[in-house]
Amino acid sequence: MGKVYVFLADGLEEIEGLTVVDILRRAGVELQTVSITDRRLVNGSHQIPITADVRFEDTDFSDAEALVLPGGMPGTLNLGKCEELTNLLLDFYKKGGLTAAICAAPSVLGDLGILNGKKATCYPGFEERLAGAELVYEPVVCDGNVITSRGMGTAIPFALALVSRLVSPEKSEEIRRGIIY
Repeated sequence: MGKVYVFLADGLEEIEGLTVVDILRRAGVELQTVSITDRRLVNGSHQIPITADVRFEDTDFSDAEALVLPGGMPGTLNLGKCEELTNLLLDFYKKGGLTAAICAAPSVLGDLGILNGKKATCYPGFEERLAGAELVYEPVVCDGNVITSRGMGTAIPFALALVSRLVSPEKSEEIRRGIIY
């Protein structure tokens, strides 16, 4: 199994980022949080400081199995403005890599054309940014190598869907029971 990279930008929704990290690590998935800033310390949208494992510029993503984008504002805007990240996302997706985004962050994938012809969901109000997607109003939507989710309240099922895909549905169910979800 490759590594999962969760990208952190100033203004991210902390729960969306850290819930994914927590649940995937419980599942034994190798994961790194990646700051897209020039420093490892990232400030969440609710002023919660998070220290990323690595900075984007110091990371080689050749071992990636999945790339994950938390939402939040202005975190989503900052992710979308990071040209190195958007180039990586496009290349990774085209090679069949698992690409996942929650809340407003599916808009980054939509802007890149990644959602064209895919079923997808997002935080209410960002639907128009999911270019070419078939909108589905479910907590989590899995379509091929793309997983999208709606927001902070869907962070646990989003993370469990990642575990189901990356490890197994049985492991996802074991964690779901273990966290009393």
